Amino acid sequence: MLPQIAVAQQATPAATRALRQRLPQDEVIYFLLPDRFENGDPANDRGGIGGDRMAHGFDPAHKGFYHGGDLKGLIQRLDYIQALGATAIWVAPIFRNKPVQGGPGQESAGYHGYWVTDFTQVDPHFGSNADFKALVDAAHGRGMKVYMDIIANHTADVIRYRECGDCAYRSRADYPYSRQGGVKGKAINPGFAGDQVMTTGNFARLTDPNWAYTPYVPEAERNVKVPAWLNDPIHYHNRGNTTFENESSTMGDFVGLDDLMTESPVVVQGMIDIFGGWIDRFGIDGFRIDTARHVNPEFWQKFVPAMRQRAKAKGIPNFHIFGEVALDGVNPGGLARFTHVDRYPAVLDFAFRSAVIESIAGKGGTDLFVRLLDGDALYAEGADILPTFTGNHDGGRFGHYVRKAFPKAGDAEVLARVELAHAFMFGLRGVPTIYSGDEQGFAGDGIDQDAREDMFPSKVAVYNDNRLIGTDRTTAASNFDTGHPLFRAFARLAAIRRDSAALRRGRTLVRAYGKEPGLFAVSRFDPDNGAETLLLFNTGTKPVSGNVEVDPATRGFTAKHGPCASVTAPGSAAYALPPLGYAICEASK
Repeated sequence: MLPQIAVAQQATPAATRALRQRLPQDEVIYFLLPDRFENGDPANDRGGIGGDRMAHGFDPAHKGFYHGGDLKGLIQRLDYIQALGATAIWVAPIFRNKPVQGGPGQESAGYHGYWVTDFTQVDPHFGSNADFKALVDAAHGRGMKVYMDIIANHTADVIRYRECGDCAYRSRADYPYSRQGGVKGKAINPGFAGDQVMTTGNFARLTDPNWAYTPYVPEAERNVKVPAWLNDPIHYHNRGNTTFENESSTMGDFVGLDDLMTESPVVVQGMIDIFGGWIDRFGIDGFRIDTARHVNPEFWQKFVPAMRQRAKAKGIPNFHIFGEVALDGVNPGGLARFTHVDRYPAVLDFAFRSAVIESIAGKGGTDLFVRLLDGDALYAEGADILPTFTGNHDGGRFGHYVRKAFPKAGDAEVLARVELAHAFMFGLRGVPTIYSGDEQGFAGDGIDQDAREDMFPSKVAVYNDNRLIGTDRTTAASNFDTGHPLFRAFARLAAIRRDSAALRRGRTLVRAYGKEPGLFAVSRFDPDNGAETLLLFNTGTKPVSGNVEVDPATRGFTAKHGPCASVTAPGSAAYALPPLGYAICEASK
């Protein structure tokens, strides 16, 4: 039996205004893949497509195919998400996808949403545009925001090359736009001044796409993309697969995915029209933008302001835009570059993720967090609007890294490390972002498909043999347990953050850290009255105790969580933390 459908609540004008006025840093984000969340309507499992799984993409026993989750299922579970304390839902791409692609033996489905053919419609595996409107209305009725995951870098793999199937990248130097098939080839595209002259007049001279390869669209897919301009190969780079280095990083195909010519004014305006239309029609609250680092900066310099302007015209003054810039290590400078050069308001905080993995799912010291926070001054619009996260659908779940680093750790230690990492996420600056399933103890087997388990009962053997954290359940059962210890911990942390302006928007002052696992202490200050909230974390497996500096004006603390410090003299407080413990201490009123 399917769970009872949640009642769709229509937001009143006053409620909508209140929601719109909330700042991005006041949210707690819950990220999910609709296909893996809840199946509300089994009738759409095959997307209305006949044939076998290679046609419709539905195979609930295979980790790389559609499993049946949809927007109606998400609406049914809004109670659950709200009980967790989330105030914004980030939904993986819902656009119509190519159902199946990949070479023989390598086929998989577009269940994740990143192989778009129609940018204007919801994929029928997930429902309809009307279902998406129902979701946005229901979420807004509860005071919850909805963020869309969007792609401007590429489309599904539709374009083919006459010369090869899996084609190597061919550079502009060796295969210029002015010659067919290399520097000694036939002259083509006379007068085209190169892709760095990003004017309508210049790109009007780019008419022949045969500079590196001979691209073509198979007859059966000649008009599969929407809007129609996307079907013309002239709007793509057509240079073969990216190596993720040098110019290929922004101009190469992602394992065959058709890489858009984002230097072209036609593509720039086309994408502005597409995604501006979703703002106009549905009144969504933000965009997470896929593969942000793999698009030329000039595109974002036009696109991002256009989206913010479109949202303001719709009455959405705090539209949250954050880009995926997947960089390894605690490297805030590398991330912050995209807030200046590309002019992104925010990026996903991969530096935070690296810090928690290297320290709590590793053996690094707490000085990693100092390196992280020292970089906050580099972000153009501040670090407090960066979504922070411990794991995701691409890089794997945090629990996986804990078990990999500490294979002999018992269940209690693994649980404590996962909770501690999320305590950092909820306590430090940024926008806490929970990956669905983490609150149910999902750990996964690795990255990508191995970290995309079903929340509803799964039929995937390599998911169902996983040992979950904090529970005896498996993914073969429904996992919406509000009594799970991690669910309760996350909900408690979300409530503490919701009630604390210091944690949501306050200034951060590091109090103590070290080069080994152990104490990390910071104070956060209420932006309105300056009151201190002290956060104490122990990343080590031994108890820690001592004295920590506090504001001399603080006379005592009220414990919001854990064993709080006691002020022993003006400017000093004594603390004692258990292994892998933490405390959140608010200055007594």
